[in-house]
Amino acid sequence: LPRMYTGRTKKIENKNKTQLNMRLRNILLFSPVLLVLLAGCQLSENDRPNIILILADDLGYMDTQSYAERTLGTAKEMMYHETPNIDRLVDEGLAFSRAYATQLCSPTRAAILTGKNPCRIGFTTAAPPLNTYYKANIEVPEDRYAHDGIHGDGNTGNNTRNPWITAIVNTAVPAGTVHDGGKDEISIAEALPDYHSAFIGKWHLGGGGAEGYQPADQGFHPIAWFDMGGSPHFNWRPSWNNKSKRRFPDMPQEEWEMGDAGALTGEDYLTDDLTVQALDYLEERAEMKDEPFFLYFCHYAVHTPLQAKKEDSTYFAGKESRGWNNHDNASYAGMIRALDESVGQILSKLEETGLDENTLVIFMSDNGGLAAKLMPRGWVTDNSPLLGGKGCLTEGGIRVPLIFWRKGKINKNEWCDIPVDCTDLYATIIDAAGYSLENYYDNFKIDGRSLMPLLDDPLNNGQKYDHDTRHWHFPHYVGVRNPFDMKPLTPHSAIMEGNYKLIFDWHGKLRVFDLENDIGEENNLAFEMPDKTMELFGKLISWLESEVELRYWPTLNPDYDPGQQGREDPFVDLVGAYKEGKDILSLLEKPN
Repeated sequence: LPRMYTGRTKKIENKNKTQLNMRLRNILLFSPVLLVLLAGCQLSENDRPNIILILADDLGYMDTQSYAERTLGTAKEMMYHETPNIDRLVDEGLAFSRAYATQLCSPTRAAILTGKNPCRIGFTTAAPPLNTYYKANIEVPEDRYAHDGIHGDGNTGNNTRNPWITAIVNTAVPAGTVHDGGKDEISIAEALPDYHSAFIGKWHLGGGGAEGYQPADQGFHPIAWFDMGGSPHFNWRPSWNNKSKRRFPDMPQEEWEMGDAGALTGEDYLTDDLTVQALDYLEERAEMKDEPFFLYFCHYAVHTPLQAKKEDSTYFAGKESRGWNNHDNASYAGMIRALDESVGQILSKLEETGLDENTLVIFMSDNGGLAAKLMPRGWVTDNSPLLGGKGCLTEGGIRVPLIFWRKGKINKNEWCDIPVDCTDLYATIIDAAGYSLENYYDNFKIDGRSLMPLLDDPLNNGQKYDHDTRHWHFPHYVGVRNPFDMKPLTPHSAIMEGNYKLIFDWHGKLRVFDLENDIGEENNLAFEMPDKTMELFGKLISWLESEVELRYWPTLNPDYDPGQQGREDPFVDLVGAYKEGKDILSLLEKPN
């Protein structure tokens, strides 16, 4: 079993140690699959790398200079944001030009943790701080899960304006507790039983402070963590260390397990503090040559609130290139700088300790940037030429930076244009650690596939990467505007197969795009390619029916009044029409 990390950072409490050890022991004793995988490591100890996964929060595709340069051909010195250290990862490693996350943070994190499409376990939106059956300590209906929201996502809107009632939301990844009804997802940390796995930063998968669902309960040593979607970037410690159940007094646990700010570092800015704690961890691990480690480092940068260090925001406020690509928020640019400097410090520490000789670094963002033009308050960033942003299933909401760096093992300055996604990271890390993947797909039912073959063969000439179809499901009404019509965003689902993506607007629209030739999703091919449209729509509905439980679907609103909806485009129930065998395209309005 992994040794408990006992360095300068705070030790795991005895209770959490016991939970972690018992959980890992049960997995090993009762899962012959894992025993086979552990015994079947194919790499020598010297070849099994340490692994660091850095996950940025809300960093847009065009917020990084290397990605913006490759997309638009603009010289980096002409840009507003500055990302020299992230660019170094690109220059010295392999970057994916078509890497996909989900539209929001919790689903992406659930996908990385489990290797599964997050909709399959009910993660369809950013888990809000709503009341659940567990928090209310009430009986769970047979068709619900303890950590489902009692009243959907809390954002149903006026119950006569919207044709759909928003879906139920799951807020916790099942961890095998008595509340899980036999459900237990094998986390990426638990699938690395002889690695020392540590977690830092944003968790947002634990039911909003539920006991038994935090990083330690999913196989990690928790260095510093918080189970909330956003965090102050200054004076964050009171929130992270709050144990009071005042907000949810009926929770069946002694105290609120919302987080732990970890060791005091002397830093007063969150990004800097978490980075110091990561550097301390790397120093400790450098002394432990006999055990590889996995560090999952989830920044809160660059998530709102927009709070940068004064010197950084002052610098960007006066920068001459302010306004390039509609990037003009000095606080946001300063937050990107702090995130980028964190990446640089991690690389420097690896070199200083010699860990760079055998460490794989992966960098990714959890969703697209928060697009200013789609927000009522109109701030943050612009993902152009990608359409839309965070909360959207357009490219600006789900296409993100993804970079792999490993000294001497990955060709420098390589780009891969093969579509990949966040579910692939689970299989990739397992593969990189030397485990055989043969049983993972069948026994753990993971959706992702290893990206390791693409690191040597970015054109996929050998066809060893075969993950070609992707699905998204966002059954909620949110405050973000729809980038196609600038109206409030309605429930959406999507399927991507090869270069074609179909976006299904549950209000009654289908849009199909050829992403190889239309990165900005300007040319809707739904009526030009009716056979492709219906093929993709049929596959999407079939996938939803087979993989997503009905409570995670929107349901028709019996009180819906079309005269109250506040929009001119009529509602069409395309799912119902499809099941009735109707001609779907004949029900749609053709674009002008």
